[in-house]
Amino acid sequence: MLELRHVTVRYGAVRAVQDLSLTVPERSIVSIIGSNGAGKSTTLRAISGLVRPSGGEIWFDGQRIDRLDPKAIVARGIAHVPEGRRVFPDLTVEENLRIGAYLRQDKSAVNRDFEQICGEFPRLAERRRQLARTLSGGEQQMLAIGRAVMSSPRLILMDEPSMGLSPIMVSAMTQVIQRINETGRTVLLVEQNANVALSICDSAVVLERGSVVLTGSGAELRNNEHVRIAYIGV
Repeated sequence: MLELRHVTVRYGAVRAVQDLSLTVPERSIVSIIGSNGAGKSTTLRAISGLVRPSGGEIWFDGQRIDRLDPKAIVARGIAHVPEGRRVFPDLTVEENLRIGAYLRQDKSAVNRDFEQICGEFPRLAERRRQLARTLSGGEQQMLAIGRAVMSSPRLILMDEPSMGLSPIMVSAMTQVIQRINETGRTVLLVEQNANVALSICDSAVVLERGSVVLTGSGAELRNNEHVRIAYIGV
């Protein structure tokens, strides 16, 4: 479904991502783990068109997308949930959600998806008239994910969805990601919480200094000594 072929991304003279190749099968959850500065977020930003690779190619559903602008990439079925949530603080919950569907013309389907998200996220339904800035961190993260789902994507890129959340909210977020995947959507998940990322994914890669150093199933990497010591802490 998604394929990165020898992708390199530079910020000036610094190579944030180096010769990265990655395949994300349809309907899977693939996790990218690594320390701060490993190139995880940059990889997602390259896929969604927020940064332009200086080398390599990105293909989605058989078509090359690394020269497209972000709006065109969203239109092809890729949604990006950025690090730090970045909801619109002075808009209501409902307005934030409906902004996610700004490219869609099927208004009846948009309304149906909105009601479905309200059913999936009861807290958002209860707070649909509230301003987004009044929500807790966990509720804002749910709102950011719901907004992405409103674009009706086939692939959702999630950047550190558990960041700053309580253990209870991390568990809830993990269940949300799994349910999204069960609806047929593919998820590419970036997480510093390696234990969470590896517990729910079909496959994973470890990035270090912008390059892939390990690949395998979630179970394989959780049992890898280097991963346990460096990223899980056991």
